[in-house]
Amino acid sequence: MITQKSIDLFQKAAKQIPAYADFLRSNGINPNDIRTPEDFAKVPPTSKKSYLVNYQLKDLVWENDYNNMMLFCSTSGSTGKPYYFPRNEKLSEQYSYLVEDFLNYSSYGSGPTLVLVGFGMGVWIGGVITLRAFEMAATRMQRPISILPVGYNKAEIIKALKDLAPQYEQTVIIGYPPFLKELIDEVEDEGIDLKKLQIRLLSAAEAYTETFRNYVCKKAGVRSSVLDTLNIYGTADIGAMAYETPVSILARRLVIQDPMLFMDVFKQYEKTPTLAQYNPDFIEFEEENGEVFLTGDSALPLIKYAVGDNGGVIEYAEMERILKHYSIDLQSEIEKAGIGHTVRKTPFVFVYERSDLSATLHGILIYPEFIKEGLLMPEATEYFTERFSMSTKYDIHHNQFLQINVELQPGVEKSEHLEGLAHKVIVASLKSKSSEFSEISKSKSSKQVVQIVLWENGHPRYFAPGVKQKWVEKS
Repeated sequence: MITQKSIDLFQKAAKQIPAYADFLRSNGINPNDIRTPEDFAKVPPTSKKSYLVNYQLKDLVWENDYNNMMLFCSTSGSTGKPYYFPRNEKLSEQYSYLVEDFLNYSSYGSGPTLVLVGFGMGVWIGGVITLRAFEMAATRMQRPISILPVGYNKAEIIKALKDLAPQYEQTVIIGYPPFLKELIDEVEDEGIDLKKLQIRLLSAAEAYTETFRNYVCKKAGVRSSVLDTLNIYGTADIGAMAYETPVSILARRLVIQDPMLFMDVFKQYEKTPTLAQYNPDFIEFEEENGEVFLTGDSALPLIKYAVGDNGGVIEYAEMERILKHYSIDLQSEIEKAGIGHTVRKTPFVFVYERSDLSATLHGILIYPEFIKEGLLMPEATEYFTERFSMSTKYDIHHNQFLQINVELQPGVEKSEHLEGLAHKVIVASLKSKSSEFSEISKSKSSKQVVQIVLWENGHPRYFAPGVKQKWVEKS
């Protein structure tokens, strides 16, 4: 849904960003020809691979930002090589308005609030930008909000829940969905009654189902799953792009009740996407052939940028129309749910995780190259081929794990010893390739997050001869 705002950003970048001007020239685009939303359809997509890695930083960012303070975060590409994204305060400020809404919508009121930031606090964007956004929102709101940037550390969060949270009227716990789930499961053994702490949950980095939301809300005693939970659709590339709202959560819950309605809204049956809303004053989305592109401004402006996600965009009025076709009046449902005060009639974006290039584990992208490196270790090559297939799965207790199906060398039989060896070399490789995984591996439950299944050579389930290897299986 492109408006004049994105066209103006395009024109400005074409004139002031050397890399983008060169990119357009190399693709035969004259910026003067792009004046309307219809013209914008001719603009070639950009991506990390086709655009960012081909130019130097100074040619990708606004000159004023390059000559002033910028904050960097790091993420890994499809080859596992880090890319350093710069940003200015604009992204933190935009995120802070999301935070302000979430704090204002609390079903527990506006009393003293403790915020525990459980995202990684290193070079990754999640922890640092979330801390900054909460600081900005708290200052602007002049509310009794206290923040503890714990990082990806369950032990420290548990200490805070024991010693600090009882002194506040409500507590917001922030983290990746599987991390939150594991934390909520473990606190029972620590004698902590979360129901007394009036818990709210904020998460990011991956989608989850309404079954998962219901589970963690019930387990943690969250009063309102619609008002007191929020999952962010964000990226290191440009921050918190879109986010769940009470209306989007309600709409998704309505949609999943009817398979035909689900198909009309989400265009497929296989997987439930994240459904979020976004502020078109900050960022705009469009969809082409099932792929989502974004246009937004920061120190590094991104024009028709592909983050690699599939999905689509739905205007608010269009969502109302689709639901109406199935005899569902969205406004009536909003009033029934008591969330009328939260409504912003901004567009929806729905997105599916990138299942073809990577798997996710606790919000981390796990790429095939990470696993290949482990299986190529000298002690492993005698027993395993380089072929495998991985997928993110959940056990009966909703705990997330990465299942890796590994192919044995011809004539080698599976055994517990070899399962242990495969686990050892793969986990060692993951630790060396991903600093985020290294943080996860410190958890007392880390042995369960990677599970190995051995298969005989050429088994048709995953390793049929003559078939191109499918490294990532749909969950």
